[in-house]
Amino acid sequence: MLTHLDRLIIGAMLVIRTGLFAAILLLYGLAGVLFAGLTPRWQAPDEPAHYNYIRYLATEKGFPELVAGCYEEAYLAELKRRKFPLDLTIDSVCYEFHQPPLYYLLAAPIYHLSGGSLLAVRLVSVALGAGVVVFAFLIARTLFPHNLAIPLGTMAFVAFVPMHVAILASVNNDALAELILAALLLLLVRCLLDKNPLSIKQSLLIGLLLGLGLLTKVTIYIAVPLVAMMLALRAWIDIREAGFGYVRLIVKELIKDGLMIYSLALLVALPWFARNAALYGDGDILGLGRHDAVVQGQLRTADLVAEVGTKTYLVNFITTTFRSFWGQFGWMAVPMDNRTYFFLTILSVMALVGLVAYALTTFITTTSPRQQAALGLMVAVILLVALAYGWYNLTFVQFQGRYLFPATIPLGLFFSLGLNEIVKRQWAWGLAGVLAVSLFWIGVTAGYSGYWDKWSILFIGLALLLVVGRQLATQYWSQLTLLLIIICFAGLGLLTLAAPFWFVVPYL
Repeated sequence: MLTHLDRLIIGAMLVIRTGLFAAILLLYGLAGVLFAGLTPRWQAPDEPAHYNYIRYLATEKGFPELVAGCYEEAYLAELKRRKFPLDLTIDSVCYEFHQPPLYYLLAAPIYHLSGGSLLAVRLVSVALGAGVVVFAFLIARTLFPHNLAIPLGTMAFVAFVPMHVAILASVNNDALAELILAALLLLLVRCLLDKNPLSIKQSLLIGLLLGLGLLTKVTIYIAVPLVAMMLALRAWIDIREAGFGYVRLIVKELIKDGLMIYSLALLVALPWFARNAALYGDGDILGLGRHDAVVQGQLRTADLVAEVGTKTYLVNFITTTFRSFWGQFGWMAVPMDNRTYFFLTILSVMALVGLVAYALTTFITTTSPRQQAALGLMVAVILLVALAYGWYNLTFVQFQGRYLFPATIPLGLFFSLGLNEIVKRQWAWGLAGVLAVSLFWIGVTAGYSGYWDKWSILFIGLALLLVVGRQLATQYWSQLTLLLIIICFAGLGLLTLAAPFWFVVPYL
């Protein structure tokens, strides 16, 4: 029986959760509109080629074909160097014509109704990105229903990585790809946590989403092995719970579910694959063979390693990937300033240390086998995306952290888990030491450069005061802990809102 005080506490927590959820979503929408409106035309990676695909669908009959001449390295370099002047047309930039069609089909009516407005088409991506932000909350909430900080933190991470918002506010198929993958991940997580057999409705929905993913972007084809992993993990847990006497029955269910899911997915995507095979030949169902033949002139990894050496290559790979994940705008032409990367490095190190502590302590003692399997699925997403990114860079030099964005939700989940762990009481003085050293380092660098980074000093100093104050004022421990986490994500949110004014408008 709930007391009056219990009801008040539950009501207050519901108000806080709803308010923070709405605030994060609202701030994402504002940041997305700012990026969409303030980013100069075509100053987002590959935007002209994606836009031309939409224009083709809106003005021509049928789908476009990727042909020789769609990519001219010298002309594209001139466009970027001169910041896409009006006297140079983008009409010949069409090297994305091999992409699966779903995003472009959704955007074509908006293009038509708006008279080809670039802003209107960008806002389509912003709207799709809002769905990704919501799914981030739902996935984390499903995994951690009793910890408010983790789902809200995951949601805030997805909404407040500046480069992620910049990409979600440009014309490309990433937003829809992330949305479909997020919806699929939510279903897979719920299926792993559910002890009941998969229903026909669940299998059909997973198959449909998987098929739609195949029609959206190759970067989310990782969903194919993820579905198989979910089915295998479910079967293994079911066998352990029911006993090995039920192996035959459980394996039979696994095969039935797998056939239903993959058959439907293939049925959805088959017309597109057949079209590509007939058009490009040699079984090129994705058009990637034609793409490699057309796109010539990109810097190759072997050439760069031969020029600068393996050590320098790896340092540049890691550094540029980290920086461009958080923010390197335009066509990788505008990085953020070093003090901002320093702040983000501190935050990332804190989250990583906290995540290691969580894995060694809390994870082992508080999570069920099904929850562990679901978290393992999240790890698999990150590993598959990282492997695809590394594989691509074995051939071409593409140090662009945005290629990791399909894993943004799992990354945000573990980032939030790490921060949530590192602010616990047992790690508090260690955290205070890290923050104190960071402030000292800012002071040392300011003494050499003569520039005082006021924002970093403000956020790190306030966090240090809260950590120390929380240890001394134990009666306010829980309130100060929540405030400490809010400060971390509020800093990211303010950075994302300021980024168009600090970096995009002045330099692009």
